[in-house]
Amino acid sequence: MTAQSQLGCVTLLLAAALAIAPRARADDPTAPPASNAREATLADYRQHLVELNAVVAACAKARDTKSCDPALAGQDDRVALTNAPNAERRLVRYDWLRTLLKNAQLKDDCGCENPDKDKPKNGAKPAIGSESSTPVETARPPEPTTSQLLEAAQTRLTQEIAQADQIATGTPTAAADHAHERETMKQVLSGRDFRNLEPTTARDSALEKLGEWLRQLFKSLGNLRTNAAWVGRTLVWGFVLAVCVGLVWGLLQLERHWRIRLVPESDGPGVGAASARDWQLYLQDARRAAAAGEWREAIHFVYWAAISRLESKRLWPADRARTPREYLALVAAEDPRKPGLATLTGSFERVWYGGRAAAESDYQKAEQLAADLIAGTGTSSGGVQ
Repeated sequence: MTAQSQLGCVTLLLAAALAIAPRARADDPTAPPASNAREATLADYRQHLVELNAVVAACAKARDTKSCDPALAGQDDRVALTNAPNAERRLVRYDWLRTLLKNAQLKDDCGCENPDKDKPKNGAKPAIGSESSTPVETARPPEPTTSQLLEAAQTRLTQEIAQADQIATGTPTAAADHAHERETMKQVLSGRDFRNLEPTTARDSALEKLGEWLRQLFKSLGNLRTNAAWVGRTLVWGFVLAVCVGLVWGLLQLERHWRIRLVPESDGPGVGAASARDWQLYLQDARRAAAAGEWREAIHFVYWAAISRLESKRLWPADRARTPREYLALVAAEDPRKPGLATLTGSFERVWYGGRAAAESDYQKAEQLAADLIAGTGTSSGGVQ
């Protein structure tokens, strides 16, 4: 195997080992926020790579907490792909390096598998047919040590520095053949360690963009408040004014609702109200009284049949203590039913309260007026609905 092939394998092993590590949580101090990226020029990006290369070299030499602090990786870079003014920018993350630096704080062993793991104790031979005597079909390669991963990281950073120089000088980069690397990566990703690996979803990307937009917005507001102190006071007093206006508007709406609500909000009329009894029942009582020759009682029931019908149509709120004249006063002057109700009310008051004798003709007139009112008209042209 050539030196270039060995370097490629170590680089792939570095990527695989870092991908096996669990995703950084929000409460992990070594994991930066999702929007921890700075706008960097190509020169800033190259300088950052040089600094990271020096950090990795120092960490590989010292292997202590101070030299391998994940915070030394700094912020992610959002760098332009070309030198054009409106060039597309790419987000370069360094989560892999932060994880590697954290793991490098503890010195590793040789990295090879334990050769005595399945060896029988006291020199005993393994039993025939036992699991230890079964030959291994496929031998897994030993996992790389942290020292090897640090060397591979330096190689990767060096290559990215060279690539940045090529972009800066405009030198076209040769398309390399990565068939062998792809095949090795497929073998690594097909392992059991990557069964539950989930790609970045559109929801995660949208939330990240929203967080970045909010961060830029608050950053701009903070800069504006620093440059102009009156902006903060304006925002505070504007919020207070908006709350006060909202409260006043709400109170006015409530007052208007209470003022125009003439009919109580209930499932039905109260006990004793005229509409509590159906108007057809009043009319049946009137006709039975007329059949018996009780004209005074018949006019009484006819009047309340008309009142019950009008009240059920919400012409006025139901009230059991209202007098006939009060019912008449609730009807608007331009209402076509008011003349008929006035005539019926006068006839009822003269017969029922005035003690005047009633005849069949008085009942016939009262029943016709009630029929017109029940039909919704003030004349005798309508029928009962």
